[in-house]
Amino acid sequence: MNTIEQYVISCADSDALFAAKACNPNKNIKDCVTFILNEVQKSGINGFTDEEVYSMAKHYFLEDSIDIGKPIECQVVVNHTVQLTPEEIAEQKRKARDKVFYEETARLRSVGRQQKVKQKEETETLLLFDM
Repeated sequence: MNTIEQYVISCADSDALFAAKACNPNKNIKDCVTFILNEVQKSGINGFTDEEVYSMAKHYFLEDSIDIGKPIECQVVVNHTVQLTPEEIAEQKRKARDKVFYEETARLRSVGRQQKVKQKEETETLLLFDM
């Protein structure tokens, strides 16, 4: 929803005619998304490009009278590539190393405890047979 809203704001900033339509008090981003979801559902297609979704958003705001349809409960998958800075990459690597270190330390401690319990059981077992 935020991505579509940012797109609409961007279009309104660069196009005065679109800005006038987008400022219509009867239009809002929630209804815009409902309209898009209903259009997607009607199409029967599972995947759309950004441009296709943005086109539907613009269409919603440009039409004075448009049937948005009923609200739809669904999950939307968005494919975006995340661009990390070198500092963010280094921080993620550090976190991954720390996580592996702590997990391995916990595993080794667990193995050590299991070995101590096993040795104690063996010692107690030997004492019983020695009697």
